[in-house]
Amino acid sequence: MSTENLNKDEALDKMKSMVKDIQTCMFVTDFGNKPLSAVPMTTKEVDKEGNIWFFSRLDSDHNGDIAKDNDVQLLYSDTSDMEFISIYGKASIETNEGVLKEFYHKMDDAWFDGVDDPNLTAIKVVPKEAYFWDNKQNKFVTFLKIGASAVTGDKKDIGEKGKLNL
Repeated sequence: MSTENLNKDEALDKMKSMVKDIQTCMFVTDFGNKPLSAVPMTTKEVDKEGNIWFFSRLDSDHNGDIAKDNDVQLLYSDTSDMEFISIYGKASIETNEGVLKEFYHKMDDAWFDGVDDPNLTAIKVVPKEAYFWDNKQNKFVTFLKIGASAVTGDKKDIGEKGKLNL
């Protein structure tokens, strides 16, 4: 696996692409306690600045965690395409009506009582650092390359990894 560290615009483009492709992450908060608090969250949007948006309930544990300490880790994993990205950032709770209306979709009614639900909040994550693993092929092709490498002793390029300097 080759290492490719990307800076600024390339890093932002790579992060946006992977987050949009994978969509769901484990949203980790409360770093000071063990076990860590982790909940699955679906990305609502990655804006042009690279901020990552989610919806959350005002009374949720992770909103409470963010109010105490805004450090968060987003762990995105797509095992079918062998793509993974870990994003560290700073989170804030947003209640701006314009933001809520911009990102709200009918499917969100499964968790909220419409866009005017007083318990509806948006979480904005400003990424500070990220690290990715992208195997370029699906799982089957990757395993074939690993198997061929084991048999032949030749190293196969099974993808890339690297730090995204945001």
